[in-house]
Amino acid sequence: NAKASKASLDFKRYVTDRRLAETLAQIYLGKPSRPPHLLLECNPGPGILTQALLEAGAKVVALESDKTFIPHLESLGKNLDGKLRVIHCDFFKLDPRSGGVIKPPAMSSRGLFKNLGIEAVPWTADIPLKVVGMFPSRGEKRALWKLAYDLYSCTSIYKFGRIEVNMFIGEKEFQKLMADPGNPDLYHVLSVIWQLACEIKVLHMEPGSSGKLYLIQMIPRQNLFTKNLTPMNYNIFFHLLKHCFGRRSATVIDHLRSLTPLDARDILMQIGKQEDEKVVNMHPQDFKTLFETIERSKDCAYKWLYDETLEDR
Repeated sequence: NAKASKASLDFKRYVTDRRLAETLAQIYLGKPSRPPHLLLECNPGPGILTQALLEAGAKVVALESDKTFIPHLESLGKNLDGKLRVIHCDFFKLDPRSGGVIKPPAMSSRGLFKNLGIEAVPWTADIPLKVVGMFPSRGEKRALWKLAYDLYSCTSIYKFGRIEVNMFIGEKEFQKLMADPGNPDLYHVLSVIWQLACEIKVLHMEPGSSGKLYLIQMIPRQNLFTKNLTPMNYNIFFHLLKHCFGRRSATVIDHLRSLTPLDARDILMQIGKQEDEKVVNMHPQDFKTLFETIERSKDCAYKWLYDETLEDR
């Protein structure tokens, strides 16, 4: 029954409706004329979407964190000539940042991709593969932060290129992710980080018992990195954003005075902003331009006043 399936979709974040699964298979596989990408499916659970993907001709790697689903998922791939591989792995625990010994369902992307025969491609190349799934219902923000660090540092899955991520996300985090100065109450650090990093598209919307779920496609931009924003200094850019949104009602010039020894007025003039410019009036691209202008400056050997305590906030 459709009502029950929507409720379980919302609570456990599994696709349980056959019609929805068929719709998603069409979305993920795109035009029949294109050679299909390898799909990494995160936590497929009962495998309803997995089956629809296989029937539509996809090659799928199912990364399942719950061992109880694995025998059933493996049975879906019988007689399909290796079109399905099932691996006990939690996508959201790939390459944990804490370090130490990695125990299943956590895994290293290097080990996983080597096992799958996936080679790294340059950042400017085409998309090497697609990841499909749902953000964990109680850990969306945490998952977005981890992926953001991985993307900007070109580590974990992004060491292999501009991997396309297609995820269902709840309405609240979706609205924050897509917010801009036109919606200042929802606009925050992750809005800036992700809108700069990726082309974000809404592919589908599914009603749920506790709000809508949005399927978003996030394709990293080829031109994200420049001479002045790189995988080596992105953490200073994150620091700038966290500092600014820590006091979001303040003016940008106030923040600059505690962020850099450079002349804050001059920096704002260079990027075409007034002295009374507020943080929440700055578009994502404005923040990138601001950061790159400071990085490019030759006025001072030390460009940043850096507070380590902000690093993992």
